[in-house]
Amino acid sequence: MSVLIKNGRIITASSDNVADIFIDGEQIKVIGENLDFEADTIIDASGLFVFPGGIDPHVHLDMPFMGTSSSDNYETGTRAALHGGTTMVIDFVLQKQGNSLQSALEEWRSRSDNNCVGDYSFHMAVTDFNENTKKEIQHMVEKEGISSFKTFMAYKGALMIDDRQMVGLMQEVKKQKGMVIVHATNGDMIDYLVAKHKAEGKLSPLYHYLSQPEVTESEASGRFADMANYTGCPGYIVHLTCEGALNAVRNATSRNQKVFVETCIQYLTLDSSLYEKDFEGAKWVMSPPLREKKDQETLWAGINQGLVEVVATDHCPFNWEQKLMGKNDFSKIPNGHPAIEHRMELLYSEGVGKGKISLNKYVEMSSTNAAKLFGMFPRKGTIAVGSDADIILFNPNAKHSISVDTHHMNVDYSAYEGWKLTGKVETVLLRGQVAIDNGECTVKKGYGKYIKRSKLTGIL
Repeated sequence: MSVLIKNGRIITASSDNVADIFIDGEQIKVIGENLDFEADTIIDASGLFVFPGGIDPHVHLDMPFMGTSSSDNYETGTRAALHGGTTMVIDFVLQKQGNSLQSALEEWRSRSDNNCVGDYSFHMAVTDFNENTKKEIQHMVEKEGISSFKTFMAYKGALMIDDRQMVGLMQEVKKQKGMVIVHATNGDMIDYLVAKHKAEGKLSPLYHYLSQPEVTESEASGRFADMANYTGCPGYIVHLTCEGALNAVRNATSRNQKVFVETCIQYLTLDSSLYEKDFEGAKWVMSPPLREKKDQETLWAGINQGLVEVVATDHCPFNWEQKLMGKNDFSKIPNGHPAIEHRMELLYSEGVGKGKISLNKYVEMSSTNAAKLFGMFPRKGTIAVGSDADIILFNPNAKHSISVDTHHMNVDYSAYEGWKLTGKVETVLLRGQVAIDNGECTVKKGYGKYIKRSKLTGIL
């Protein structure tokens, strides 16, 4: 298949110009003005923005969690991502304590392989770092193409590792030229507050939020930064939400340390007042929880200050019946919300559309930085000769609304019901193939390819 895209305004992290793109097979072959190639498909992109395909480096598809599983599997989740302009996701393999990393990877592949519509890769979540696990790190980096290793500073007894294990993992991951990424909240303090609130009969979703105050995140973020600084290991904080945590990262820069930061679209757009909606607030029960308006302002500023590198989703959807597991106890509400389909359009409408970020910064946050940080650039994350032809044609003027009635995620409510947006994904190409056209998905499950990632330098 060959495709010629004519007259589009091509936006990358560092450029903005009107040109044509010629695609042959899966890659971009030529970029230039007034190209005159024979092509199987010619697309007129006049008046449209041409962005690189979005990369969401934080999703949880078909994930066993809290006695149930996230409601989007690899087929429905990656298809919904494509509808929203995200052509590549990175999911998390969760090691079971007492088991090997390899056995966890095999379990996740049994669900993902041949089921993805869009491209995908994995982070490896290390929940039991020991001498046997240590020996597996090199294999994961060199043979499996997994160069990022997640740790949890919360969820004791299931996912959490202690500081001793964290430092040991960091030293080995640094040696293998990988990166340690972290869920940075103080699990012991949160567990104490959860137990306290339950003992006092405070069981509504509001107390999920009140059990994870800002200090639990700022303390853990600072502690993680200190350990990364001591070991010299590149560090990346996932789903950072608040002013205190970002200030911990800001403070680390005073010793010439760079800690990479991801926030999520919900923390830029939603706030903790939603937890006051009695049990409906369960729709937004996630960890860390939504924060305050002042934290939104901090995160938008942090993007422009270069302190925040990535906007992801932490997409982990559960149907309403699953959320009802916590009807009488907030600690039993499955944590997570649906957003994989809306990230690109929300970030454009709320960010670029309202003058908070530039077009180039939009591409950085939604695609390029994730590709660079996680060992996929320039194959992914940009529009350049030789890059995979993952391309979005985006109408900046189209107005539309978000609704459960029109989204493609496998979940029976929307976290953004009725939100009015300006800017819409019209056409999506994945590796040279038109994948989304006028709201229809034209590729089948199994088209999505597993992307092996290279060793990391931790440098943007």
